[in-house]
Amino acid sequence: MADRGKQGVTKGAAKGRDRLVERMIEGPDGRRHKVTVNLGESPASWLHARRLISRRQYDAAETIRADWERAAMGARVTMNWENAAAPARGRRAAPDMPARSLAQLSARDRLNGALAAAGPGLSDILWRVVCACEGLGAAEQALGWPLRAGKLVLGFALDRVADYYRIGQA
Repeated sequence: MADRGKQGVTKGAAKGRDRLVERMIEGPDGRRHKVTVNLGESPASWLHARRLISRRQYDAAETIRADWERAAMGARVTMNWENAAAPARGRRAAPDMPARSLAQLSARDRLNGALAAAGPGLSDILWRVVCACEGLGAAEQALGWPLRAGKLVLGFALDRVADYYRIGQA
């Protein structure tokens, strides 16, 4: 029976290891560093696991992140073959942009509404940390903010987004 428990832990650990990748990032000192990144953990989940944001703020972060992904607002990382055409003689018109689905359009509208609800000073850190999955320290540095200011501002932004999505309201 003790062996089964160990096997379960090993299998779980193997699954977790599958989501770990090594990345090269530029540190605050300007030098490149090799880091291990867990693809299954977003900066918002990291902050929530360490009790730096509340459950309501975490739910707001996950909701806006889901709308970001559903709206397909991120950069394409693969070739779009939908508009590729076979060579033809003569002139041809430029290919049309693929039509977005109603779900994508709705998600984009919700995302834009949530960012607008956060406000102009707060939406920058919100987008960087929650949508772009940039670390809090890196976002603070990119915005030219002092250390630990991002956590406070992100908390305000997530509270406003939670109000927008009506999270935690009766």
